[in-house]
Amino acid sequence: MCLAIPMKIIKVKGENATVECSGIVREVNIQFLNNIKKGDYVILHAGFAIEKLDKKEAEETLKIIKENVIIGIMPCFLHLISSFWNNFISL
Repeated sequence: MCLAIPMKIIKVKGENATVECSGIVREVNIQFLNNIKKGDYVILHAGFAIEKLDKKEAEETLKIIKENVIIGIMPCFLHLISSFWNNFISL
């Protein structure tokens, strides 16, 4: 199962970007998408941005996640994602 969390682009440099969600910041490859700019929201898979989201849709999704779906689990879930990401990148 895959749970796609919208990540906000905070910096673009060439084919890479810095993204953020709930305090977790990552470097990702954006070469599969066109016209990505600061403030856009994307969905990631294995370190690549694979889909650009409508800002309103992304913010609504984040609101639902934070308010209703995983209110008590989200910090742990994001920590697990962060730990997995760090281990995956170090391979």
